[in-house]
Amino acid sequence: MREVVCLALDIYRLAVFAWIILSWVRISSTHPLGRVVVFLDRIMYPVILPLRRIIPPVRLGGAMLDLSPVALLLGVSIVRGLVCR
Repeated sequence: MREVVCLALDIYRLAVFAWIILSWVRISSTHPLGRVVVFLDRIMYPVILPLRRIIPPVRLGGAMLDLSPVALLLGVSIVRGLVCR
């Protein structure tokens, strides 16, 4: 059972990285990757939105830097470290 949880946490961590990278590129919903983006949005937003309320984006000149995915990766890594010793 523990191995399954560890594998799920590893997959989720990879999904967070994929979501971050795909957020930098504009992809239309008709593109084959569009379905991937929709799926990743569905599994990320329930976790990211509460984090964004706690950790607001940081202003860098005219741009905003969202640190909530970094906090999510840190949290997943901590949970994985506790569960998968």
